[in-house]
Amino acid sequence: MKKNAFSREVQPNWQGLYDCVLRKGTPDRVYNAELLLDTEVQEAVCERFGLLKGIEKTDPHYDLHMHMAVQRFLGYDYVRVGLLGADLQLSFISTKDTADLARKGGRRDFIDEHKGPIGSWDDFNAYPWPDVEKASTEALEWYSENLPEGMCIIGGGGFAHSAEHLTMLFGYEKLCFALFDQRDLVKAVADRLLDMYRTMLKKILEFERVKFVWGSDDMGFRSGTLISPDDLREFALPGHKLMAQMSHNAGRPYLLHSCGNLGDIMEDLIEDVEIDAKHSFEDTIEDVRDAKKKYGNRIALFGGIDVDFLCRSDEQQIRERVRDTLDKCMPGGGYCLGTGNSVANYIPLDNYLAMLDEGRNYAS
Repeated sequence: MKKNAFSREVQPNWQGLYDCVLRKGTPDRVYNAELLLDTEVQEAVCERFGLLKGIEKTDPHYDLHMHMAVQRFLGYDYVRVGLLGADLQLSFISTKDTADLARKGGRRDFIDEHKGPIGSWDDFNAYPWPDVEKASTEALEWYSENLPEGMCIIGGGGFAHSAEHLTMLFGYEKLCFALFDQRDLVKAVADRLLDMYRTMLKKILEFERVKFVWGSDDMGFRSGTLISPDDLREFALPGHKLMAQMSHNAGRPYLLHSCGNLGDIMEDLIEDVEIDAKHSFEDTIEDVRDAKKKYGNRIALFGGIDVDFLCRSDEQQIRERVRDTLDKCMPGGGYCLGTGNSVANYIPLDNYLAMLDEGRNYAS
């Protein structure tokens, strides 16, 4: 694509995105959906296209300005944001970040899979659970006042991570053992998380410009679920069911990002949890074009331009893949263009921008 501009301008239209998600017919244009863009990607976009002229880094809302400017420029109809100050204290390990747009300090953090902060009832009772009643709505308030006309807020952030937070708090290895010999402790942690999520989402749904809710909860790997489908049904899916019910009662669709092979629980997610859209697709698990044939008359599908493909392909290959995906997934609505997972800082920036540009061209 051109180095200084997209081929075509688009105007934000959250209502069009809403109608697309609910499959109210083939949309008027391609709508984009992405769980997140790494901060380094946002900074690179701002620098290349001069998006923050006049905004000083000393501005207390600089990060909010940046996120809003990037989302608007790239053609997203929303910002995804949640509460501030409700983070869990977790155990991390670090390694060198080798991406071209490496993170500050050159390190990438991962959750410690061997051991988390909770492994016993004493740990559970001593754990510094955040007081979510005191969590800040500052970002929601600022975006409610400053978003351009036509853009909306998607409620997201630190809630609706039922399976992930269990894995993070126990450590994946310890969780597997606890599911065998400490199920009462697993249940207590799951219940505590659910109480947090309920309070957090209630606060988020108070904001009129929140038009969707987007949960994020990786529950699988390449060949199956990370814990058994029955354990997910007992300890994780009830959280998503509650989030979906609260969202639907407030007139908001409930979207779910979840990585991995979820074939064993897809019917649960669609029929019991009642998700409105599924995000995260990997070619080695399920191509989004195949998922559209299988589920497209029941839920919306987001993304699916595989991250590995985006990293390794040239511009022509990316544009051809995007056009073919849109040809197969756009009819009838229920598809939004995006990567297979998220815009990580190791995806070449020009490849990502070519994907978006081809989506704009498709509707011209």
